[in-house]
Amino acid sequence: MRMVDIIHKKRLGEELNTEEIQFFIQGYTTETIPDYQASALLMAIYFKGMTENETATLTQAMVDSGETIDLSAIDGPKVDKHSTGGVGDKTTLITGPLVASVGVPVAKMSGRGLGHTGGTLDKLESIAGLTVELTKEMFVENVNTHKLAVAGQTGNLAPADKKLYALRDVTATVESIPLIASSIMSKKLASGAESIVLDVKTGSGAFMKTVEDATSLANAMVKIGNNLERNTVAVISDMNQPLGFEVGNANEVKEAIEVLQGKPVADLRRLALELASHMTVLAGVFDSYELAYHALEKNLDNGKAFEAFKAFVAAQGGDVAMIEDVTKLPSAKHHLEVTAETEGYISEIDAEAIGIAAMFLGAGRAAKDDQINYGVGITLHKKIGDNVKAGEALATLHYDQKNSLDDSHNKVKGAFNISTTPVDTKHLIYKVIK
Repeated sequence: MRMVDIIHKKRLGEELNTEEIQFFIQGYTTETIPDYQASALLMAIYFKGMTENETATLTQAMVDSGETIDLSAIDGPKVDKHSTGGVGDKTTLITGPLVASVGVPVAKMSGRGLGHTGGTLDKLESIAGLTVELTKEMFVENVNTHKLAVAGQTGNLAPADKKLYALRDVTATVESIPLIASSIMSKKLASGAESIVLDVKTGSGAFMKTVEDATSLANAMVKIGNNLERNTVAVISDMNQPLGFEVGNANEVKEAIEVLQGKPVADLRRLALELASHMTVLAGVFDSYELAYHALEKNLDNGKAFEAFKAFVAAQGGDVAMIEDVTKLPSAKHHLEVTAETEGYISEIDAEAIGIAAMFLGAGRAAKDDQINYGVGITLHKKIGDNVKAGEALATLHYDQKNSLDDSHNKVKGAFNISTTPVDTKHLIYKVIK
């Protein structure tokens, strides 16, 4: 079998068979296939696409390129949740304890953030003492005991995906639905989940800017999951403004705790309940979404989900006093309001600009080795549809250093558009794909 023949076949738009896809992934992972041939195939896929079977086969080949995590020692059905990424997206901190509160094990492998703010691991590490570096034995024991554990991904999960993603990034082939879908799903499948709920973001702060593109990606991932015998559901949710009011790390943990304590942060609470409901239905605990939603909402309000979060934090070495009193979480030394120049209604908030502004303050990483400042971030005071008066605060910047403060201020100020007429609020959830 020759790589040049595989490239030629895909260039003609023909379907690659299992052996050809496996040959490519194995050869590229072991470096017997050079970058220039892999780049040629990626470009052919970009233009010609892949069939449902090809995409599933590509995903499985990437899973098989490295280690897989065996979760068989964990009692009960294993359900995972994945978000395609957004600004202020701290739903894992809520859905994990929520799902655990009804007895469904959540064995979560997460990564670190590169960009706007830290990832789930970075947010959790803003809690003093909490470790995400767990041995396999500790990870399994924590899930069996507390129904929830969150750990860092091992370095050898789906190594083919890591190599291909780096190559796509420098060959203008990132924006390919089959390649994006297989990249995301290979890591989820290698992590051992039996069922998967996907939160596919769309809007100004998401990778997929339109509902149509988000739907295409969601459909592709659901088909991959189902073809590879994993029950998969995708929720398409809005990212035309940050989720909740807090953007950063410790301040996002604080907001997640407030929701777990019953505070009505409407969009964050609603989305967390939506995702958790689908997770528990896939786990077989509830017969319907409606029954699941009702039971989970009850556990938000009666404190059971919050208690599950505290037990999880304690089990991973975290200081529970910070959870019980959020003022003990890291916080910035200085605060600066961004105010409106005119009166009107908030018509748009550029979520991506808010995320970049938070990164300027030190809440995220511009490069892989950058250190995150857990206490800095941004608090929004207005969301789309809200009325605002001239001079009223749109947001507050929380900062320690003045480096890039002007850049951050200008980004946030430019992110808000104000209309003279009332504006309808955005949809939070556009559709669910099963």
